[in-house]
Amino acid sequence: MSDYTTILVHKETRDRLGLMRDYARESYEEVINKLITVYEKLKAEGKLSEETKKDIEIARKQIKEGRGMSTKELIKELGL
Repeated sequence: MSDYTTILVHKETRDRLGLMRDYARESYEEVINKLITVYEKLKAEGKLSEETKKDIEIARKQIKEGRGMSTKELIKELGL
């Protein structure tokens, strides 16, 4: 029996995951695990402030409206 499964995500979600790759052949498995690790570290550091929660909600709304920025775009904008 395989240790893999299929998950259903919107095309836009898949595309956003693709933008988070550090190298061209990085798998979605690796990208998702990086995100989980970041989430777990943030959660372990403590609760989010109300201001941070509001900022996250604003950012989510902006992304849904198509006003978000990919990590690659941000790095370029910051000149990193």
